Amino acid sequence: MTAFRFAVNVAPKPGILDPQGRAVEGSLGHLGIEGVSAVRVGRRVELTVTAATAANARAIVERLAGELFSNPLIEAFEIELLDDPGGAR
Repeated sequence: MTAFRFAVNVAPKPGILDPQGRAVEGSLGHLGIEGVSAVRVGRRVELTVTAATAANARAIVERLAGELFSNPLIEAFEIELLDDPGGAR
């Protein structure tokens, strides 16, 4: 068994209202920052999965991302492999 390190980035789907993003965008003027728009706020989950292969580990992360870390109705997620001891991507 090998340990694989992943990150799951979760953000609102396009077209879904993002109140946090709007609040951040609205605050930029107070900081004197211009030219920034379409701010979206999400979250990042990092985890280590021990499995026989990178593919098996990724399958576990995909299940967690789809069923636990995100709401599939309003959020999208992306999975990053951060550390692959075997070098298989």
